[in-house]
Amino acid sequence: MILSVIIPAYNEEKYIAETLSEVYGLSFPAIIEKVEVIVVDDCSKDGTTNILNAQKTKHPALIVHRNEKNMGKGASVKKGFEISRGDLIFIQDADSELSPGDIPRMIDAMLELKIEFVNGSRYLPGIVRPVISYKRYFANRFFTFLVSFLSNAKLTDIACGHKLIHRKLLEKIPIRSKRFGFEAEIMIKALKIKKNNIAEVPVMYRPRSVREGKKLKSSDGIKILFTILKYEFFWCPAAKNKS
Repeated sequence: MILSVIIPAYNEEKYIAETLSEVYGLSFPAIIEKVEVIVVDDCSKDGTTNILNAQKTKHPALIVHRNEKNMGKGASVKKGFEISRGDLIFIQDADSELSPGDIPRMIDAMLELKIEFVNGSRYLPGIVRPVISYKRYFANRFFTFLVSFLSNAKLTDIACGHKLIHRKLLEKIPIRSKRFGFEAEIMIKALKIKKNNIAEVPVMYRPRSVREGKKLKSSDGIKILFTILKYEFFWCPAAKNKS
């Protein structure tokens, strides 16, 4: 099996080298024969692009795609999907909030349960984590409750950036969201295709503030809510080509 690790990055000069170092330092289950790492640079304005050029010298197999204009996280992940060749696709944020060290455990969970989607959860017990912003926690819990209720599936963290998806499932899910609503969209559509095909795994979380480079804004909450309602009520697998 080939594993594709997709890393959307926008103005991440402080963290991108560390994240790549962690990814390349991992040991994966024996079933993973090859790992390709794809960074989609979303037209960064800081030193991210120069750092990525230097990282390509250090890691010649690293694939870097730069968007000609800023497109948003969802659009960048979608571009990564298009470039990737892996049987398994993992989404890894470019910053240090979510640890790449969780990737092997999520692969193990997918193989053990014979499912096609593993979602990371920053709220499941089993891992000691720093405290987080209560406002962001409350908003995420509300959105997670809404999706859980409407989809009739018990979830704990739809907004977590750690997501492992089998290509067979991914090919059935058209991604339309360009920004942070992407996480909710892909979860909702995966649940509509097959409800018992998803598991959640507790992951490490090291939250950062807006001052430290956090990209999610309060206004994105409205867009995420709109995304949830749109795909919960107006999308079904049979009509995916119309969304």
